[in-house]
Amino acid sequence: MEVLPGRRLRCVLIDDEPLALDVLAGYCAQVPFLELCGQFHDALQALAFVQDHPVDVIFLDIHMPRITGLQFVQLLPQPAPRVVFTTAYAQYAVQSYELSATDYLLKPIAFERFLQAVGKLRAPALPAPLPAAAAPAPVAADAMFVKNEHRLQRVAFDDILYIEGMKEYLMIYTAESGKILTLQSFRRVEEVLPPQRFARIHKSFLVALNRIEHVERGKVQLAGRLLPVGDSYRDAFMGLIRTHNQL
Repeated sequence: MEVLPGRRLRCVLIDDEPLALDVLAGYCAQVPFLELCGQFHDALQALAFVQDHPVDVIFLDIHMPRITGLQFVQLLPQPAPRVVFTTAYAQYAVQSYELSATDYLLKPIAFERFLQAVGKLRAPALPAPLPAAAAPAPVAADAMFVKNEHRLQRVAFDDILYIEGMKEYLMIYTAESGKILTLQSFRRVEEVLPPQRFARIHKSFLVALNRIEHVERGKVQLAGRLLPVGDSYRDAFMGLIRTHNQL
């Protein structure tokens, strides 16, 4: 969809994670030429909206229930809005550019990186998708943002010791920042954390592999605390340990 110079860009946000929507909505509010027209947890509801209400830009997650962001793009009415993917997964970057995406933002998304993507939205759309070899490689994230009380707190991956599930909450134990309580699910945290650096060892525990002090008799010690290794996680966890040459 062609964007006329000087006109505000009508945009919608689509992500099944409320915290991700909050972050992007806050970013949009700081950009004068962006007009936020809607936020959606459900991709099909969003599709119905954009079919009836033309928009210029869609900020779109990839991993969502019912249909993925990649499938969503192929269902858009023509001429299609510009699309900026927002995801925790780097492996779909090339595929996104084959779908003529304007940009590919890797979570957690810094405001400066968001502004770079928004800057591209004011440039004319490319007549053809970039070839795979020309697709810019996304920069790997080194931290995540979690909701802690009434603020979003940045938590560096290098600082995390382990994470403990506490009903609807997670307690993140860190080396420098102490304990951080957040209303979050293990599923969403596992999507963001680098899988080569963290492992789920129990229904209630996820650990940083480089912080393990020792493994003994179905338990793992980190920061002086022994954590249980669940039966259903044991084989996969021990395989990771062997892969990382920590035995």
